Amino acid sequence: MEKRFSIGVDVGGSHISCTTYDLKEGKLVEGTTRSLPMDNKGSKENVLDCFFELINPAINDIDKGSFAGIGMAFPGPIDYDKGIGLFSGNNAKYENLWQVNIRKELSLKLRIDENLIRFINDATAFALGEYFNGTLKGIQNCLAITLGTGFGAAFIENGIPVLCDQRVPKGGCLWHLPFEGGIADEYFSTRGLKERFEKASGRSVTGVKDVADLYATDENAKMVFDDFGEKLAQFLTPWVKSFEIEAMVIGGNISRAFKLFDETLTEAFRKEGITLQIQASALLEDAAFIGAAYLQKDEFFERIKEQLKFM
Repeated sequence: MEKRFSIGVDVGGSHISCTTYDLKEGKLVEGTTRSLPMDNKGSKENVLDCFFELINPAINDIDKGSFAGIGMAFPGPIDYDKGIGLFSGNNAKYENLWQVNIRKELSLKLRIDENLIRFINDATAFALGEYFNGTLKGIQNCLAITLGTGFGAAFIENGIPVLCDQRVPKGGCLWHLPFEGGIADEYFSTRGLKERFEKASGRSVTGVKDVADLYATDENAKMVFDDFGEKLAQFLTPWVKSFEIEAMVIGGNISRAFKLFDETLTEAFRKEGITLQIQASALLEDAAFIGAAYLQKDEFFERIKEQLKFM
């Protein structure tokens, strides 16, 4: 029997989710999405039990002969090749998975072969999902960024993540690069946008949605989003040029307010002589499910497995 169904798992800081993907048809299976709250500061056993509780019912819903395996989109740092957690207190999440062989421990709980569990960076999974089923489909050189709690990014060339190449920053990551006296992760994130609005307006808000809701009536909200688009273009321009990016997709919570900084972003790129397709993700979390699940397509996995060592 053809092993056509893979489970894509998206590991977040406050919840974990999974969906079944049909590798033959190239689409998510409707009605298979599951989600559970996750305490990322829980003990090793509590975290692994939560994974089991999420994934085991999904496996049971698939005929044994057609089950291809599991792909897990995980935030770093982790050894994506071996499936070993490298989290420490400095990461403020999943510290209790430090040096834990997640692949081995989870395979024992699920009673499946270790080789049926594969790992990938969550931002890269999002990018691959957009490449195979989203707005980046068929684009040779593209960039996917996620803007929310943090700043994720992945450079994709013909469906393969690019991490070790002079055209991209080390590891294909952008979050740690210097910007405006700090790092990009501080500026292009929920907390950065929120802090700049609060400083300019003297008003307290809970998140980006609050600022977006004020866009039409509050000049400070408009200023913050205009600045966000302009500065994002300024920051990305060197990499857009060096990687010759043709299209970019934006995900994460901030992408829901994309229409508020779309024009300033596009105009700032235009002033740099850059014209590229820019869209907010329509897939959102589904993109990470797809990218993770795609790891169980053996032909594709053979093409990217060496890249996992550098994520």
